Amino acid sequence: MMNIENEEKVVQVPINQIRDFPDHPYKVKDDESMNELVESVMQRGLIQPIIIRPTEDGKYEMVSGHRRKRAFEIAGIEKIPAKVKEMTRDEAILAMVDSNLQREIILPSEKAFAYKMRLEAMNRQGMRTDKTSTPSESKFRTNEQLAEEVGESREQIRRYIRLTNLIPDLLELVDEGRIAMRPAVEISYLPEEAQEQLYETIDYNDATPSHYQAIRLRKFHSDGKLTSEVIEAIMSEEKPNQKEKSPFRDKRIVGLIPKNIPVEGQCDYVLKALDFYNRYQQRIRNSRDR
Repeated sequence: MMNIENEEKVVQVPINQIRDFPDHPYKVKDDESMNELVESVMQRGLIQPIIIRPTEDGKYEMVSGHRRKRAFEIAGIEKIPAKVKEMTRDEAILAMVDSNLQREIILPSEKAFAYKMRLEAMNRQGMRTDKTSTPSESKFRTNEQLAEEVGESREQIRRYIRLTNLIPDLLELVDEGRIAMRPAVEISYLPEEAQEQLYETIDYNDATPSHYQAIRLRKFHSDGKLTSEVIEAIMSEEKPNQKEKSPFRDKRIVGLIPKNIPVEGQCDYVLKALDFYNRYQQRIRNSRDR
């Protein structure tokens, strides 16, 4: 149990005395939502105080309220209302994860690292309190407990935690919804080098792997036969929902072509544009020679 008093005082704490939670799994973005929060704290102050815990060096560590703290920083407000709670590291992890799981929108990457941190903390606590159980039994019980608390199946939690093995570029594609959960889990078993090669292939082909393709990639890896050529061959296979690949690899060129130009017409468009530009330059040179 956390050592927390029933009546907690709210104190004003200098922001420069508060450190972010180590490996905080939730993203804090300076987006439109943050701008709205900044405007709110400037007009009405902070309705819900942040939660922090004291550290051994006399400062504080954030537990709950990273977005609110960031809003105060942007607003230029030096002190923030906070509740100071005495917590162990594992108690702080559980409180931090739980407070953020109440958000309406949580990215897959955020759930992945949050579930992993929470489960590891629960396992450590279980090992200390359940001396009669083996480590595997304690882990099974914490898996069941976490599943019940967050409303996910044990298998779905396992899938989310597997995502923490993805390189950041691929994990971002999962967050964007371009790679689905099941193929992402299969890809997570590939070594980092293979994942990087896969990302380069995805970027060039503008096509993400299906579940079947991801299974094949994992199988080739298990057999010791996964090479960059194999990755390219698998990812080059046409799928019904796959976009037709642009003939230009340089994204700067593709970005200058109007969206209404079909892929098969991009070469003609660029050739006409270059011809027009060359004739324009020639007219300029001719006018200078007169």
